[in-house]
Parts: sequence; C-alpha cells; structure tokens
Amino acid sequence: MFTFAKMTIVLLIGFLWCVSFCSSDQRNYRPIIGVLAQEVYSPKPNQTAYIAASYVKFLESAGARVVPVMINQTLEEYKALFHSINGILYPGGGVSIISSGYERAAKIFYELAIEANKRGDYFPVWGTCLGFEQLTYLTSEKTALTFTNTSGVSLPLNFSNAKKSRMFKEFPAELMKDLASDPLTENSHKWSLSLLTYNTNEELKTFYKVLSTNTDGQTEFVSTVEAYDYPIYGTQWHPEKNAFEWTKPYIPHSPSAIRTTFYVAQFFVSEARKNFHRFESEEGERKALIYNHSPVYTGNNSGFEQIYFF
Repeated sequence: MFTFAKMTIVLLIGFLWCVSFCSSDQRNYRPIIGVLAQEVYSPKPNQTAYIAASYVKFLESAGARVVPVMINQTLEEYKALFHSINGILYPGGGVSIISSGYERAAKIFYELAIEANKRGDYFPVWGTCLGFEQLTYLTSEKTALTFTNTSGVSLPLNFSNAKKSRMFKEFPAELMKDLASDPLTENSHKWSLSLLTYNTNEELKTFYKVLSTNTDGQTEFVSTVEAYDYPIYGTQWHPEKNAFEWTKPYIPHSPSAIRTTFYVAQFFVSEARKNFHRFESEEGERKALIYNHSPVYTGNNSGFEQIYFF
C-alpha cells in the first residue's frame, strides 16, 4: 500500500536528486581527476611507476580529488575508469611518447575523450611538459618536436589570442601583465614544438589554438595551447611547480608565480566540473582515490619534493 510516509520519501529522494543534478549551473561539486602514472627509470620492488605529488596538490588546491591512473591496465579497466572520473592530467616526466605504458594509456584516454566530447559528454584533458608533447604526438600521429635549450629556465609568456581563450579569460589583468613580463613559467624540457613546425603541420594547426610562445634565443616554440573544438589543453611549462616544488633555484615563488599555479588549477578543475561521471559505488570510489597511497619525501635526491610510487 502506498502510504503518505512512502510518498514523502519518494518526493524527498526526487528533491535531493534534483538539487544534486538539476541545478541551473549544471556543475559537479565533487570532481575527481585522474593523473596518469609513468614508468620509473630504475624500478624497484613495489616501485615500478610514479606520480610526482605536486600534480596531486595542484589539483587538490582547486577543490578536486585525485585518482592515480595506473599504466599497463586493460582497455576495459581504462574505459570503466574514464566513466568514473571527470578529467585527466598527463604530467611531465621522461618516458617515451611513442612507446611506453604512459603513451598507451594517454592514447586510450585521448580517444575516449574525443569520442565523449563529440556526443556532448564534456571531458577535459590536460598535458603538462611531457604531457603537452604527448598531446602533439596523439593529434598529429607523428613526432614533431625540435631540440631546444630550455632545461631549467623560467620564462615570461609571449601571448597570442590569450584574451579570447577559455584558459586565460578569467585571469586578472594584473596577473596577465606579470605573466607577459616576468619569468613566472618554469621550463624543464629539451624538446619543443617549434612555431615553424606548428604552422606547417595541418593536423596541429587546425586542432590547437596557440595561446603563447617562447624562445630559447634561437627557436621560437609553442608554450600554451587549447583545442579549438574540445576541452583539451597543454602547457610546455609547469604551472604546478611554482607552489609545490622547491628543489631547484630557477623555480619562481613570487606572489604572482603562486597565483599562476592556482589560477591554472582553478581553470582546469572548473572544466572537470562540467560532467557528472562517477564511480558505481562509494566503496569503489574510496578504493580508487590516491588517499590510499602515501607520498615519499625525495627532495634530497630528486627534482620532486615528494613522489607517489606504485
């Protein structure tokens, strides 16, 4: 018998569902973002892959939780995880963008993101440094990088089209001015996408809008991009290091440098809030979160203060 009490419960459940999913701004207030792991250069027992903790802190600082995306998983496992998280970040590092566990997983999530976005399921992808380079390879399906003298230097950004971009449109004018005049972006890469290569590569030129460039004194290279038609973003520089890495003297820590970290993090997390992917159960979510792992202090012998090993 359908009693008044049962009807009240049904109405209450409907109300709570609507509050959670039918709000006018259609934003997810519990975003979870995957961070892709990569192979350890010299593996040890229980230490075959890693994620630098600064990427985790970077996303957490803007209100996201993090799930490590492990390498060498099955396609079915990656698909299930894709539908459980709200975005993915490809971090910097030193593995191959042509043939590695990192590359394989990045390719799978890139293709899933393209397919999802085509059908209206908004799923953002971010690439930092190696992740930026990985995106250029996935988009063009060829190596398009040039050697540059940019390993361990902070630079100002030479903006182009930035004011009309999704990425920078909410940045304060004062911070944009500082980014254009002060060395606030840390670079730790030996390979770059030269502007010449970008301009002559049809796949890259039609897919990505260049938001900034830099130069090592000889080669002008692309340093920030966003895709025209997809929420896919890349920086050759490291926004996470300014606030969370302290081992190198060339990492900037000025107030504007720290603001850069948080404005970039806020932007990407806000993109991840635009879909409602979720784990099938709370237990599955809890087991997947990076809280189940503890970072190791490595600042005395590494470029990272802390690392999660897997």
